[in-house]
Amino acid sequence: MNKYELALVVNATIEEDARTAAVEKTKSYIEKFGGTVTNIEDAGKKRLAYEIQKMKEGYYYFIQFDAESDCPAQLEASVRIMESILRYLIVRQDA
Repeated sequence: MNKYELALVVNATIEEDARTAAVEKTKSYIEKFGGTVTNIEDAGKKRLAYEIQKMKEGYYYFIQFDAESDCPAQLEASVRIMESILRYLIVRQDA
């Protein structure tokens, strides 16, 4: 099992319930692909470095999880098509 961190930037114009649902759906994808979520950090609303889809702000979430090496590719394919996610990045953490 490897340790990974997923950084999500969620659309700031949607309701809080929709943001929470997007994070929960991402969490369920991680579990579906054999991973285990260890921590979810809500970093709050922040200004984006540049406009994305004419938006200047987004909600940042950092999700740490343990998974096999094939999980990040499957997770990326699922997160890519979610409309409420503006940007995402999966990185492997050093032991």
